[in-house]
Amino acid sequence: MLSRPVPERVESHIIAFVTNQPDKELTYKGSGVDIDAGEALVENIKSAVKTTARPEVIGGLGGFGGLFRIPAGYRSPVLVSGADGVGTKLKLAIDYDAHDTVGIDLVAMCANDIVVSGAEPLFFLDYYVTPKLDVEIAARVVGGVARGCKLAGASLIGGETAEHPGMHSAGEYDLAGFCVGIVEEDAIITGKTIVQGDKLIGLASSGPHSNGFSLIRKVLARQPEDAELRIGDKRLIDLLLEPTRIYVAAILDTHKAHGLKGLAHITGGGLTENIPRVLPPGLGVVLEQSSWTRSPAFDWLEESGVAPTEMHRSFNCGIGMVVIVDASNVDDVLDSFGQRGEEAFLIGSVVEASEQRVQIV
Repeated sequence: MLSRPVPERVESHIIAFVTNQPDKELTYKGSGVDIDAGEALVENIKSAVKTTARPEVIGGLGGFGGLFRIPAGYRSPVLVSGADGVGTKLKLAIDYDAHDTVGIDLVAMCANDIVVSGAEPLFFLDYYVTPKLDVEIAARVVGGVARGCKLAGASLIGGETAEHPGMHSAGEYDLAGFCVGIVEEDAIITGKTIVQGDKLIGLASSGPHSNGFSLIRKVLARQPEDAELRIGDKRLIDLLLEPTRIYVAAILDTHKAHGLKGLAHITGGGLTENIPRVLPPGLGVVLEQSSWTRSPAFDWLEESGVAPTEMHRSFNCGIGMVVIVDASNVDDVLDSFGQRGEEAFLIGSVVEASEQRVQIV
Protein backbone atom coordinates (compact mmCIF):
# COMPACT_ATOMS: atom_id res chain seq x y z
CA MET A 1 0.00 0.00 0.00
CA LEU A 2 1.45 3.30 -1.04
CA SER A 3 1.79 5.94 1.71
CA ARG A 4 1.06 9.54 0.82
CA PRO A 5 1.18 12.65 2.98
CA VAL A 6 -2.19 14.21 3.84
CA PRO A 7 -2.58 17.47 1.93
CA GLU A 8 -2.26 20.52 4.19
CA ARG A 9 -5.76 21.74 3.27
CA VAL A 10 -7.36 18.43 4.30
CA GLU A 11 -5.23 18.16 7.43
CA SER A 12 -6.47 21.54 8.65
CA HIS A 13 -10.10 20.42 8.32
CA ILE A 14 -9.37 17.24 10.29
CA ILE A 15 -7.74 19.20 13.07
CA ALA A 16 -10.69 21.63 13.20
CA PHE A 17 -13.15 18.73 13.36
CA VAL A 18 -11.26 17.13 16.25
CA THR A 19 -10.66 20.26 18.31
CA ASN A 20 -14.02 22.09 17.86
CA GLN A 21 -15.95 19.97 20.32
CA PRO A 22 -19.26 21.50 21.67
CA ASP A 23 -18.57 24.05 24.40
CA LYS A 24 -21.19 24.28 27.13
CA GLU A 25 -20.58 28.01 27.36
CA LEU A 26 -21.35 28.54 23.68
CA THR A 27 -25.11 28.35 24.06
CA TYR A 28 -27.68 31.11 24.36
CA LYS A 29 -28.27 30.15 28.00
CA GLY A 30 -24.53 30.01 28.63
CA SER A 31 -24.22 33.59 27.35
CA GLY A 32 -26.97 34.77 29.69
CA VAL A 33 -30.26 34.38 27.82
CA ASP A 34 -32.65 31.74 29.19
CA ILE A 35 -35.43 31.03 26.68
CA ASP A 36 -37.08 28.57 29.07
CA ALA A 37 -37.41 31.29 31.72
CA GLY A 38 -39.12 33.54 29.19
CA GLU A 39 -41.62 30.83 28.36
CA ALA A 40 -42.24 30.24 32.07
CA LEU A 41 -43.01 33.93 32.51
CA VAL A 42 -45.59 33.87 29.71
CA GLU A 43 -47.37 30.97 31.41
CA ASN A 44 -47.16 32.77 34.75
CA ILE A 45 -48.79 36.00 33.53
CA LYS A 46 -51.51 34.56 31.30
CA SER A 47 -54.21 34.70 33.97
CA ALA A 48 -53.41 38.32 34.88
CA VAL A 49 -53.41 39.36 31.22
CA LYS A 50 -56.75 37.61 30.65
CA THR A 51 -58.43 39.84 33.25
CA THR A 52 -57.76 42.88 31.04
CA ALA A 53 -59.38 41.52 27.86
CA ARG A 54 -61.92 43.72 26.12
CA PRO A 55 -64.44 42.28 23.60
CA GLU A 56 -62.41 43.71 20.72
CA VAL A 57 -59.33 41.57 21.46
CA ILE A 58 -58.67 38.86 18.88
CA GLY A 59 -56.67 35.85 20.03
CA GLY A 60 -54.37 35.76 23.03
CA LEU A 61 -50.73 35.86 24.05
CA GLY A 62 -48.13 34.12 21.93
CA GLY A 63 -48.58 35.64 18.50
CA PHE A 64 -46.17 37.94 16.73
CA GLY A 65 -48.56 40.86 17.13
CA GLY A 66 -51.59 41.78 19.23
CA LEU A 67 -54.86 41.94 17.30
CA PHE A 68 -57.63 44.39 18.20
CA ARG A 69 -60.83 45.39 16.38
CA ILE A 70 -61.86 49.05 16.15
CA PRO A 71 -64.87 49.35 18.49
CA ALA A 72 -68.24 49.69 16.79
CA GLY A 73 -70.25 52.90 16.73
CA TYR A 74 -67.60 55.45 15.77
CA ARG A 75 -68.35 57.82 12.88
CA SER A 76 -64.88 59.29 12.39
CA PRO A 77 -62.49 57.54 14.79
CA VAL A 78 -59.03 58.90 15.51
CA LEU A 79 -56.39 56.74 17.17
CA VAL A 80 -54.30 58.41 19.87
CA SER A 81 -51.03 56.81 20.99
CA GLY A 82 -48.56 57.35 23.78
CA ALA A 83 -45.29 55.85 25.01
CA ASP A 84 -43.48 56.34 28.29
CA GLY A 85 -41.51 54.69 31.06
CA VAL A 86 -41.18 54.86 34.83
CA GLY A 87 -37.76 56.49 34.89
CA THR A 88 -35.42 56.26 37.85
CA LYS A 89 -38.30 55.56 40.22
CA LEU A 90 -37.42 51.99 39.25
CA LYS A 91 -34.12 52.30 41.13
CA LEU A 92 -35.98 52.90 44.39
CA ALA A 93 -38.57 50.22 43.58
CA ILE A 94 -35.80 47.68 43.06
CA ASP A 95 -33.94 48.77 46.19
CA TYR A 96 -37.09 48.50 48.34
CA ASP A 97 -38.70 45.43 46.74
CA ALA A 98 -41.66 47.43 45.40
CA HIS A 99 -42.03 45.46 42.16
CA ASP A 100 -45.81 45.04 42.46
CA THR A 101 -46.77 48.65 41.71
CA VAL A 102 -44.32 49.98 39.11
CA GLY A 103 -46.45 48.36 36.40
CA ILE A 104 -49.33 50.60 37.49
CA ASP A 105 -46.98 53.57 37.11
CA LEU A 106 -46.11 52.43 33.61
CA VAL A 107 -49.73 52.26 32.46
CA ALA A 108 -50.63 55.51 34.22
CA MET A 109 -47.92 57.53 32.51
CA CYS A 110 -49.18 56.46 29.09
CA ALA A 111 -52.95 56.32 29.68
CA ASN A 112 -53.07 59.69 31.46
CA ASP A 113 -51.26 61.23 28.50
CA ILE A 114 -53.71 60.04 25.88
CA VAL A 115 -56.85 60.81 27.91
CA VAL A 116 -55.79 64.48 27.76
CA SER A 117 -57.07 64.38 24.15
CA GLY A 118 -60.35 62.85 25.29
CA ALA A 119 -59.29 59.41 24.10
CA GLU A 120 -60.49 56.17 25.64
CA PRO A 121 -57.55 53.76 26.07
CA LEU A 122 -58.05 50.58 24.03
CA PHE A 123 -54.92 48.49 24.43
CA PHE A 124 -51.48 48.50 25.99
CA LEU A 125 -48.14 46.81 25.35
CA ASP A 126 -45.17 46.65 27.69
CA TYR A 127 -41.43 46.14 27.27
CA TYR A 128 -39.43 44.59 30.12
CA VAL A 129 -35.65 44.27 29.84
CA THR A 130 -33.23 42.84 32.38
CA PRO A 131 -29.74 41.28 32.35
CA LYS A 132 -31.08 37.99 33.79
CA LEU A 133 -34.77 37.14 33.95
CA ASP A 134 -36.14 36.47 37.42
CA VAL A 135 -39.56 34.98 36.65
CA GLU A 136 -41.02 35.77 40.08
CA ILE A 137 -40.06 39.47 39.97
CA ALA A 138 -41.08 39.85 36.33
CA ALA A 139 -44.46 38.29 37.07
CA ARG A 140 -44.99 40.79 39.91
CA VAL A 141 -44.14 43.67 37.59
CA VAL A 142 -46.42 42.47 34.78
CA GLY A 143 -49.14 41.76 37.33
CA GLY A 144 -48.98 45.48 38.18
CA VAL A 145 -49.21 46.32 34.48
CA ALA A 146 -52.39 44.23 34.30
CA ARG A 147 -53.88 46.03 37.32
CA GLY A 148 -53.06 49.36 35.72
CA CYS A 149 -54.72 48.27 32.49
CA LYS A 150 -57.86 47.32 34.41
CA LEU A 151 -57.95 50.78 36.01
CA ALA A 152 -57.46 52.44 32.60
CA GLY A 153 -59.97 50.18 30.82
CA ALA A 154 -57.32 48.98 28.37
CA SER A 155 -56.46 45.44 27.26
CA LEU A 156 -52.92 44.21 27.76
CA ILE A 157 -52.57 42.55 24.35
CA GLY A 158 -48.84 41.93 24.15
CA GLY A 159 -45.34 43.02 24.99
CA GLU A 160 -41.72 41.98 24.99
CA THR A 161 -39.51 40.45 27.64
CA ALA A 162 -35.79 40.67 26.87
CA GLU A 163 -32.64 39.48 28.58
CA HIS A 164 -29.69 41.75 27.79
CA PRO A 165 -26.64 40.50 29.70
CA GLY A 166 -24.18 43.29 30.40
CA MET A 167 -26.57 46.15 29.67
CA HIS A 168 -27.71 46.67 33.27
CA SER A 169 -26.42 45.79 36.71
CA ALA A 170 -27.43 42.46 38.22
CA GLY A 171 -30.95 42.53 39.65
CA GLU A 172 -32.01 45.61 37.68
CA TYR A 173 -34.60 45.98 34.93
CA ASP A 174 -36.14 48.72 32.82
CA LEU A 175 -39.68 49.25 31.55
CA ALA A 176 -41.38 50.96 28.64
CA GLY A 177 -45.06 51.11 27.78
CA PHE A 178 -47.16 51.84 24.72
CA CYS A 179 -50.85 52.74 24.78
CA VAL A 180 -53.37 53.27 21.98
CA GLY A 181 -56.76 54.93 22.47
CA ILE A 182 -59.64 56.21 20.37
CA VAL A 183 -61.71 59.39 20.14
CA GLU A 184 -64.20 60.85 17.69
CA GLU A 185 -62.44 63.43 15.55
CA ASP A 186 -64.96 66.16 16.42
CA ALA A 187 -64.66 65.34 20.14
CA ILE A 188 -60.88 65.75 20.50
CA ILE A 189 -60.04 68.01 23.45
CA THR A 190 -57.63 70.60 22.02
CA GLY A 191 -57.80 73.55 24.43
CA LYS A 192 -58.65 75.90 21.54
CA THR A 193 -61.87 77.09 23.20
CA ILE A 194 -60.14 78.16 26.43
CA VAL A 195 -60.69 81.85 27.19
CA GLN A 196 -59.77 84.32 29.88
CA GLY A 197 -61.93 83.74 32.96
CA ASP A 198 -62.09 79.94 32.62
CA LYS A 199 -61.30 78.04 35.80
CA LEU A 200 -58.69 75.42 36.66
CA ILE A 201 -59.60 72.33 38.65
CA GLY A 202 -56.78 70.20 39.99
CA LEU A 203 -57.06 66.46 40.57
CA ALA A 204 -55.00 65.34 43.53
CA SER A 205 -51.91 63.27 42.86
CA SER A 206 -50.96 60.24 44.95
CA GLY A 207 -47.44 61.64 45.44
CA PRO A 208 -44.59 62.42 43.03
CA HIS A 209 -46.05 59.88 40.57
CA SER A 210 -43.18 58.94 38.18
CA ASN A 211 -41.31 62.21 37.73
CA GLY A 212 -38.47 64.00 39.46
CA PHE A 213 -36.91 60.86 40.91
CA SER A 214 -33.37 61.73 39.90
CA LEU A 215 -33.69 64.72 42.23
CA ILE A 216 -35.51 62.68 44.89
CA ARG A 217 -32.75 60.07 44.83
CA LYS A 218 -30.12 62.78 45.15
CA VAL A 219 -31.82 64.12 48.28
CA LEU A 220 -32.12 60.59 49.69
CA ALA A 221 -28.44 59.93 48.98
CA ARG A 222 -27.58 62.90 51.20
CA GLN A 223 -29.84 61.75 54.02
CA PRO A 224 -30.50 58.01 53.49
CA GLU A 225 -31.91 57.54 56.97
CA ASP A 226 -34.96 59.59 55.93
CA ALA A 227 -36.26 56.69 53.82
CA GLU A 228 -37.49 55.02 57.04
CA LEU A 229 -38.88 58.25 58.46
CA ARG A 230 -42.44 57.72 59.75
CA ILE A 231 -44.94 60.28 58.50
CA GLY A 232 -48.33 59.40 59.92
CA ASP A 233 -48.79 55.66 59.42
CA LYS A 234 -46.39 55.39 56.47
CA ARG A 235 -42.66 55.50 55.86
CA LEU A 236 -41.35 58.25 53.62
CA ILE A 237 -40.20 55.66 51.08
CA ASP A 238 -43.76 54.33 50.86
CA LEU A 239 -45.07 57.83 50.15
CA LEU A 240 -42.46 58.30 47.43
CA LEU A 241 -43.25 54.95 45.80
CA GLU A 242 -47.03 55.34 45.87
CA PRO A 243 -48.19 54.35 42.35
CA THR A 244 -49.24 57.02 39.87
CA ARG A 245 -52.97 57.73 39.96
CA ILE A 246 -54.92 56.78 36.83
CA TYR A 247 -57.55 59.42 36.04
CA VAL A 248 -59.00 57.92 32.86
CA ALA A 249 -62.47 56.77 33.96
CA ALA A 250 -63.27 59.90 35.98
CA ILE A 251 -62.14 62.21 33.17
CA LEU A 252 -64.03 60.42 30.40
CA ASP A 253 -67.25 60.28 32.45
CA THR A 254 -67.01 63.92 33.52
CA HIS A 255 -66.17 65.12 30.02
CA LYS A 256 -69.16 63.26 28.60
CA ALA A 257 -71.48 64.79 31.20
CA HIS A 258 -70.18 68.36 31.41
CA GLY A 259 -67.66 69.09 28.64
CA LEU A 260 -64.05 69.85 29.52
CA LYS A 261 -62.16 72.56 27.63
CA GLY A 262 -58.61 71.45 28.30
CA LEU A 263 -56.47 68.99 30.24
CA ALA A 264 -52.83 68.95 31.27
CA HIS A 265 -51.14 65.85 32.66
CA ILE A 266 -48.60 67.14 35.19
CA THR A 267 -45.51 65.07 34.49
CA GLY A 268 -41.86 66.04 33.85
CA GLY A 269 -41.70 69.82 33.89
CA GLY A 270 -44.20 70.10 36.72
CA LEU A 271 -46.95 72.69 36.91
CA THR A 272 -45.04 75.49 35.22
CA GLU A 273 -44.09 73.60 32.06
CA ASN A 274 -47.13 71.40 31.43
CA ILE A 275 -50.10 73.75 31.82
CA PRO A 276 -48.98 76.12 29.01
CA ARG A 277 -48.98 73.17 26.58
CA VAL A 278 -52.80 73.28 26.48
CA LEU A 279 -53.29 77.07 26.53
CA PRO A 280 -54.00 79.12 23.40
CA PRO A 281 -51.47 81.90 22.61
CA GLY A 282 -51.81 85.01 24.75
CA LEU A 283 -53.20 83.24 27.81
CA GLY A 284 -51.69 82.24 31.13
CA VAL A 285 -52.93 81.03 34.50
CA VAL A 286 -52.77 82.06 38.13
CA LEU A 287 -52.71 79.21 40.66
CA GLU A 288 -53.47 79.61 44.36
CA GLN A 289 -51.17 77.17 46.11
CA SER A 290 -53.15 77.32 49.35
CA SER A 291 -56.24 75.95 47.57
CA TRP A 292 -55.03 72.34 47.52
CA THR A 293 -53.37 69.83 49.80
CA ARG A 294 -50.42 67.64 48.91
CA SER A 295 -48.54 64.56 50.04
CA PRO A 296 -46.10 65.11 52.93
CA ALA A 297 -43.41 63.82 50.57
CA PHE A 298 -43.39 67.26 48.93
CA ASP A 299 -42.99 68.99 52.30
CA TRP A 300 -39.99 66.74 52.97
CA LEU A 301 -38.42 67.76 49.66
CA GLU A 302 -38.81 71.47 50.39
CA GLU A 303 -37.56 71.05 53.96
CA SER A 304 -34.55 69.19 52.54
CA GLY A 305 -33.56 72.24 50.51
CA VAL A 306 -35.39 72.06 47.16
CA ALA A 307 -36.40 75.63 46.27
CA PRO A 308 -40.10 76.37 45.56
CA THR A 309 -39.39 77.34 41.94
CA GLU A 310 -37.57 74.04 41.43
CA MET A 311 -40.43 72.18 43.11
CA HIS A 312 -42.95 73.66 40.67
CA ARG A 313 -40.94 72.77 37.55
CA SER A 314 -39.79 69.31 38.70
CA PHE A 315 -42.81 67.84 40.50
CA ASN A 316 -46.60 67.80 40.32
CA CYS A 317 -46.66 69.27 43.86
CA GLY A 318 -49.91 67.50 44.66
CA ILE A 319 -51.82 68.04 41.38
CA GLY A 320 -51.58 65.14 38.94
CA MET A 321 -54.00 66.48 36.33
CA VAL A 322 -55.24 70.01 35.60
CA VAL A 323 -58.74 70.37 34.14
CA ILE A 324 -59.85 73.63 32.52
CA VAL A 325 -63.58 74.38 32.45
CA ASP A 326 -66.02 77.22 31.87
CA ALA A 327 -66.61 79.16 35.10
CA SER A 328 -70.29 78.21 35.05
CA ASN A 329 -69.37 74.51 35.12
CA VAL A 330 -67.09 74.50 38.17
CA ASP A 331 -69.51 73.15 40.78
CA ASP A 332 -70.86 70.41 38.51
CA VAL A 333 -67.39 69.28 37.49
CA LEU A 334 -66.09 69.28 41.07
CA ASP A 335 -69.12 67.23 42.13
CA SER A 336 -68.65 64.81 39.23
CA PHE A 337 -65.02 64.11 40.11
CA GLY A 338 -65.91 63.72 43.79
CA GLN A 339 -68.57 61.14 42.97
CA ARG A 340 -65.96 59.18 41.01
CA GLY A 341 -63.48 59.02 43.85
CA GLU A 342 -61.19 61.87 42.84
CA GLU A 343 -60.11 64.60 45.24
CA ALA A 344 -60.64 67.76 43.19
CA PHE A 345 -59.82 71.39 44.00
CA LEU A 346 -60.60 74.74 42.38
CA ILE A 347 -57.00 75.92 42.04
CA GLY A 348 -56.93 78.95 39.74
CA SER A 349 -58.07 80.93 36.72
CA VAL A 350 -57.11 81.61 33.13
CA VAL A 351 -55.76 85.14 32.69
CA GLU A 352 -54.07 87.25 30.06
CA ALA A 353 -50.52 85.98 29.63
CA SER A 354 -47.75 87.74 31.51
CA GLU A 355 -44.02 87.13 31.33
CA GLN A 356 -44.65 83.98 33.39
CA ARG A 357 -47.50 82.02 31.82
CA VAL A 358 -47.99 80.15 35.11
CA GLN A 359 -48.05 82.31 38.23
CA ILE A 360 -48.23 80.50 41.56
CA VAL A 361 -49.31 82.71 44.46
